[in-house]
Amino acid sequence: MCLILFAYQQHPRYRLVLAANRDEFYARPTAPAAFWDDDHDVLGGRDLVGGGTWMGLTRTGRFAALTNVREPHRHRPEAPTRGLIVADFLRGTTAPRDYLEHLRERELRYNGYNVLLGTPTALWWYSNRGGSPRALTPGLYGLSNDLLDTPWPKVERGKKALQQALDRPHLTEEAVLDRLLDAEIAPDDELPRTGVDLEWERKLSPPFIVTERYGTRVSTLVTITYDGHVAFLERPVAPTSDRTRVRAYRFQLT
Repeated sequence: MCLILFAYQQHPRYRLVLAANRDEFYARPTAPAAFWDDDHDVLGGRDLVGGGTWMGLTRTGRFAALTNVREPHRHRPEAPTRGLIVADFLRGTTAPRDYLEHLRERELRYNGYNVLLGTPTALWWYSNRGGSPRALTPGLYGLSNDLLDTPWPKVERGKKALQQALDRPHLTEEAVLDRLLDAEIAPDDELPRTGVDLEWERKLSPPFIVTERYGTRVSTLVTITYDGHVAFLERPVAPTSDRTRVRAYRFQLT
């Protein structure tokens, strides 16, 4: 994912409301969200190149999502795919804190990343560019291609949009997904400086990205109620996608 907005214990009904956009090259082969053939407890998309995933959830409530850190000057093409960090957590039973401490011991193995890990009783964040694993307290958060809550324009606008959705009398799934379609380019004086040229900083600045070869491919909404009911919705949003074909999975945590 390249933008993750989430409200943790900030709504009277939902323990977690998470809305995210996955940005990727349009040509990279990807499987849509589904329960995996090789592990029927895991729900998520699949990267058919690296074999991992950017976000997933299990029937027992293990959750994980990942963003890359944008640092082209430090990118190592030979490094292992970061999507396996998510996949391995979802398939395992290790507690989030222990899993993150293990990752911390190998932090230089991967290119830069952020990862969120959750269970029905906890939510954790860690970046191999940002120090120690952190247990998250109730709040509203935003995560893009820098550390948690770094105030990039897309993060600040996205958090505001999610808060507005939460403040409505009734939280509707379509309204939250629609707020991820914000394609307004940020002013130059608000852009981060991440090592790409100014034109790319502009193109990458909105929550929803469209370029000739790269952009937002899917929007995802995950809600989990306090009594364990899950809704997992994935909407394809790439230029040639049919946005009416939303994949929706609803189930009770076991």
